[in-house]
Amino acid sequence: MTSHRLLCLGGARSGKSRYAQQRAEVGEGAPVFIATAQPFDDEMHARIARHRADRDGRWHCIEAPLDLAPAIDALSGQGKIVLVDCLTLWLSNLLLAGKPFEAEATILTQAVARFDGTIILVANEVGWGIVPDNALARKFRDDAGRLNQHMASICDEVMLVVAGLPLRLK
Repeated sequence: MTSHRLLCLGGARSGKSRYAQQRAEVGEGAPVFIATAQPFDDEMHARIARHRADRDGRWHCIEAPLDLAPAIDALSGQGKIVLVDCLTLWLSNLLLAGKPFEAEATILTQAVARFDGTIILVANEVGWGIVPDNALARKFRDDAGRLNQHMASICDEVMLVVAGLPLRLK
């Protein structure tokens, strides 16, 4: 099996998830959606419902808000196209759970690097705004930037989506 790793970056409502889904749907193999979101409030429930409605019956969904690397490892070599949406929410979940970023990022990076098949990763680019005024927000911004760098270094292709328009970075 040939491996291909694609990282789709963009800001909020940039179209990165739609672009990633379209890429997954044109590929060969059964698509699997690994969701990292947790529905803590009504707005997030509605957001998750909209994402589900956008996917047709071909899709299988796995929820992995924290245990992302094991979910990816379990699908390796099965001929499925895996779409992870999104790494930024996974990072939020790690921070809220008090898990160490560096260790978890290393484990995830290794899982993505060894994945046998096509994997598409979605992440927010959050570092273009103002410097946050509190330590937790600054940690989140910095860790998100580091995570995106880890993923970009091992991905074969990196796309930046702005206003629904994909721009190839790598």
